[in-house]
Amino acid sequence: MIIATAGHVDHGKTALLHALTGTDADRLPEEKKRGMTIDLGYAYLPTPDGGAIGFIDVPGHERFLGNMLAGVGGVRHALLVIAADDGVMPQTREHLAILQLLRLDSLTVVVSKSDLAGPEALERAMAAARRTLAEHSLQAAALLPVSARTGAGVDALRRHLLQLRDEAVGTERRFRLAIDRAFTISGAGLVVTGTAWSGRVGVGDALWLSGRDAAVRVRGLHVQNQPAREGQAGQRIALNLAGDVDKQQIQRGDWLLAQAAPEPAARVSVRLRLAPALHAALCHWQAVHVHHAASHCTGRVALLERPQLHPGDEGLAELSLDRPLHLADGDRLILRDAGAQHTLACATVLERQPPTRGKRHEDRLAHLRALAAAGADDAENLRLRLGRQAVSLTELAWDRQLSEAGLERLLRATPLRVAGQHAYAPEHWADLQSQLLERLAALHLQQPDQLGASRGRARRLALPQESEAAVNLMIDQLLAEGRLANTRGWLHLPGHVLAFDAEEAALWRRLEPAFAEANQAPWVRELAATAGVEEEAARALLRKAARLGHVHAVVRDRYLSSAAIRDMAAGVRQLNQDAGYADAANFRDQLGCGRKLAIQILEYFDRCGFTRRLGDRHLLREARLFD
Repeated sequence: MIIATAGHVDHGKTALLHALTGTDADRLPEEKKRGMTIDLGYAYLPTPDGGAIGFIDVPGHERFLGNMLAGVGGVRHALLVIAADDGVMPQTREHLAILQLLRLDSLTVVVSKSDLAGPEALERAMAAARRTLAEHSLQAAALLPVSARTGAGVDALRRHLLQLRDEAVGTERRFRLAIDRAFTISGAGLVVTGTAWSGRVGVGDALWLSGRDAAVRVRGLHVQNQPAREGQAGQRIALNLAGDVDKQQIQRGDWLLAQAAPEPAARVSVRLRLAPALHAALCHWQAVHVHHAASHCTGRVALLERPQLHPGDEGLAELSLDRPLHLADGDRLILRDAGAQHTLACATVLERQPPTRGKRHEDRLAHLRALAAAGADDAENLRLRLGRQAVSLTELAWDRQLSEAGLERLLRATPLRVAGQHAYAPEHWADLQSQLLERLAALHLQQPDQLGASRGRARRLALPQESEAAVNLMIDQLLAEGRLANTRGWLHLPGHVLAFDAEEAALWRRLEPAFAEANQAPWVRELAATAGVEEEAARALLRKAARLGHVHAVVRDRYLSSAAIRDMAAGVRQLNQDAGYADAANFRDQLGCGRKLAIQILEYFDRCGFTRRLGDRHLLREARLFD
């Protein structure tokens, strides 16, 4: 369990931790010199079961509030310290507002320096603490008078803290740790420390370091200041890392992640909750400081429902960040005003990739409200996403911080269609299939003398936004159901059939023998002369034979049989497999034909979409064509 301190400067937070644990959390020379906490400090209290309670000592001075916010990120318990001789002070209230916005699980309040106040003054300080908690709608698990100098009340506080229970939450998610310190140890190397937000980590695990964008390996672990083989969410962890990284390349706010993260988000949809004690409204497009975990940046708030939000209000907004952050669903960000004087609100991430248009449409706002209501319910969140579009499984796994096993369980429990790395609601899938069939029907009306479309052309005509894997799966299902037909690689509706009439069939029987030999690509005039027919009649018949799939016009008036084209396509596949490409030289050698014909055939394959040209090379594009 981790407990963060809170309270006004010089109210005795560090001295109290020293009395509790025997550790001086002020580690910097400047802190020793000034007698004031500037940066985060750490102390540990052993527990009877062999574990330890970790304490994060945060600065109380308003100039160092950013460091305080870095310390409370990911922490679920707080120890608020109020000096008996000073009472509630400005930073006491601001720290309380932050704790309230973060909705910590428990809060213990200590009235410190109790030896400096008489019984009546101490009671007044206790009463003031109760009133301030009530103003912020907070309840304390305990309110205890303590003196770090005399030791009065320290044992009672220690017993109370040891009785607190911290259930492991988020251990089934991906591992994610916010780094707040990096240093080197002689003989060990690089060490980073931070609070684990989710998941588990063990010695030997491979992790991803966000700021450096590099893979690292866990060489050793300390959890709550003790050697360990494994750590988990809700613990302070020090990790000895191996990899091509040094201390200077790591900054506070970087993340250690179970897997490489997607691009950080520069715009996010959020639900805002304003601090009740705020004295001014939050306005549309207001400049703010944004604190997330151990990170800090600036940005602006675009309100989506109204031009202003007042103290205690909740509303939907979009954050535009000046520096992109690695955010996930449910992450909480603390917003402060442009002058860094007042805490304004807590922003809970609802959506990491908001649309660029229609942000204020009522159906769009209703969707965001539903996402906010779904909260941590992965199944409901997925259902809401599926209702609007195909869902990228990679993005879903990151947004919800799902492990591979967690993602599989979620997909099994949800009615959907999975194609490649995308999931579709059954209704959406059926709509897309209908759209494909409708577009093919329109193509048949526009081009009644064409047999149909290749898979690639069908996708480009009907579903250009969908992945190739998804469209292929839709086509396969439609073919299996008999709602779509495939004739020699060309897709068409079952009722759309081309055929020779009796006269054309008789003429075709006279021309067909000319295509019997492989690699023969006769010209129309040669065919007409050999068969003793008019050249224009032969030309018209061969155009229809091409539409029926019997022959292919590699160039105008020069044809190859479909069997020959299939064999040549197989040869191109083999060349791409063996050499990585086909070109005029290796294709000519494979066919045993002239260079000119080889080039004509390769260019025909490019036009059909079977291959694509890159310089003088022809690479497979739609490999299933001519199969």
